[in-house]
Amino acid sequence: MGLLGIDLGTSSVKVVVIDELGHTLSSSKGEYSVISEQPGWAESNPNEWWEATITAVRNALAILEGVKIEGIGLSGQMHGVVLANSAGEFIRPAILWADNRAESVLEQYRNLPQATLNRLANPLVPGMAGPILCWLAKYEQDIYNAARWAFQPKDWIRFCLTGVAAADPSDASATLLYDLIADEWLDDVITELELDPQLLPPLLPSQAIAGTLTKQAAEVLGLPTGIPVATGAADTAAAALGTGLFDTEVVQFTMGTGAQFLQLCNKPLPDSSGRTHLYRAATEASWYNMAAVQNGGLALDWVRRVLNASWDELYSSIETISPGSDGLSFLPYLTRERSHHPNPASTGAFLGMRIDHRREHFLHAALEGVAFGIRVALEALSGTESITTLRMAGGGSVEPKWRQMLANILGRELWIVDTPSASAQGAAILGGIAAGIWANTAATLHFAPSTQLAAIPDPSQKQLYDEIFAKYL
Repeated sequence: MGLLGIDLGTSSVKVVVIDELGHTLSSSKGEYSVISEQPGWAESNPNEWWEATITAVRNALAILEGVKIEGIGLSGQMHGVVLANSAGEFIRPAILWADNRAESVLEQYRNLPQATLNRLANPLVPGMAGPILCWLAKYEQDIYNAARWAFQPKDWIRFCLTGVAAADPSDASATLLYDLIADEWLDDVITELELDPQLLPPLLPSQAIAGTLTKQAAEVLGLPTGIPVATGAADTAAAALGTGLFDTEVVQFTMGTGAQFLQLCNKPLPDSSGRTHLYRAATEASWYNMAAVQNGGLALDWVRRVLNASWDELYSSIETISPGSDGLSFLPYLTRERSHHPNPASTGAFLGMRIDHRREHFLHAALEGVAFGIRVALEALSGTESITTLRMAGGGSVEPKWRQMLANILGRELWIVDTPSASAQGAAILGGIAAGIWANTAATLHFAPSTQLAAIPDPSQKQLYDEIFAKYL
């Protein structure tokens, strides 16, 4: 028996198959491109998502013998928009979370009554679905009017699997169109923004059966028809489930294209300062506070590609260059940063360049700059001052040298969660609940992955980095 989890990331899709004890039976990955045709734009071709998903699923199934897939679950990158017609065919490229074009229409949100904004419980970010839809309605009116659905990325993939339109609370709560208090689409905002409420799919719980695998999808994936497909969850919410995070006293740090710090809470308590986010979790009755970083692995990958360096070369600079990069600093703000940052509209820069700086200095400075940006986000998350340890997950948690640098700069012990694809694992768990393998998310706690201590801050390095961080600020 196997459960299939599909995690649609920003630049790749990850697929895992797990058994009823949570053990990974197989995994696979498919990549695709992010398009930036104008400064501040970030788009993808959804067909590339679907083709990569087909390939990754077939590759994951190819190494299994005698394993029957009982359920399918999904997770995916948050915020963006896929406009589709009634047949589910996208009618323009997907606009992604890193896109800033909707900055020009945020004034429509700022004109809303404060009481209405309070129910959104989140800072205003241009890469969220609500502002993106406002931009499309204003600047691409014909395309907007031709749409039947405005999907979140993973919800479009689910439509490809089932032919059913649906959304889940964890993704919907990150659209700036959702009432975090009433736990439903916020009709007042949708109406006042003059958006079409019919574009938004019906809401279903993350663990519910949203539909079953169609004949057409089954044929291309190499699976039987009729497999139940769970609604699924946003990638961060799915990662929390996949790593067995149920404790409200624990902060989890996820490092990937972006970076996130999240802490579960049993009541929706918005950040009155407006610096951090509040979203619905994938568990039955909880929320989570989150400080999100746009410029995490995204910025590191950009520097690596521009300097024609491998990931090994990037991380090796930690051993060859001393803290502070001999006076070279990197500001990682290649895309608009989230509202925890004092100036979210900051742009990126290398500062302090000298003729004696080598390629390795630039690589090392990039790592430090991204880590400093992550520290700014951690310090914005309320109540974390006394927390001395962080649980770390995500693809960016693999390299030991990078972990140690992060521990020194964040001043916290890092405990690594033993699961390589946390969001895909969480998606598979949701598929298992939908298929009736487990009654609810709490029933999966017994096979939560273990954690192990991965890095302890070096006191001398921490003190040095505290001084460098002050200069960074």
